[in-house]
Order: sequence, then structure tokens, then C-alpha cells
Amino acid sequence: MGREEKRTEVVAAYVKGRGSFRELERKYGISGSTIHRWVKEHETGKRRKRVSGRAVAEAMTVKETEMSADVKRLRKELEEARLYNKLLNAMIDIAEEQFEIPIRKKPGAKQPK
Repeated sequence: MGREEKRTEVVAAYVKGRGSFRELERKYGISGSTIHRWVKEHETGKRRKRVSGRAVAEAMTVKETEMSADVKRLRKELEEARLYNKLLNAMIDIAEEQFEIPIRKKPGAKQPK
């Protein structure tokens, strides 16, 4: 009996109420978690696809390329944010100098209640 036939038989046995996961585990020599997964896949109509090592490598390469693009984008955003922060600090420095009033909170200053 092939793997697919065995799978179909085990799932059919469970669905028809011919045994619990543990009983089927003992009868067929397949772990209960595997039987449980098979039954879930049968109920939802979704099935895991077996993926070859090459397909995994190709997917990883695509993911790395996407991550590389994300890293570049995030680095650019970080640089822009740093530049913006530098600009705001320069504006505060100029305002403090021109109006001769402290704008930044001094460390340790008491806050009014």
C-alpha cells in the first residue's frame, strides 16, 4: 500500500468513526499528530506541499532580494529622519540664540504640578 492510499484509508477510518487518533495510531503505526494533521487538512481542503531543496533555495534568494530592497529603503528613511532631526535641532539653536530664551527642557528641571 502506497503512502497516499494509506493516508486516505486512515483519514476515512477516522471520519467514519472507526477509531480515535490513538487507536488509529496503534493500528497503522503512524503518529497521532500526523493523523491529526491529515484529518485537519482533509477537513479544510488544504494540503501541505512538499518542496524540494532547490525550490527552498530559490524562495530564499527571492526573499533575500526583497529583504535587501527593504534594508535599502529603511536605511534611506533612517538617513532622512536623522537629517530632519538635525534640521530641527539647528532651528531650535537659532531660535534660542535670536530670542534669548531656553526652548529645550533642561535636565533635572522641576516640572510644575
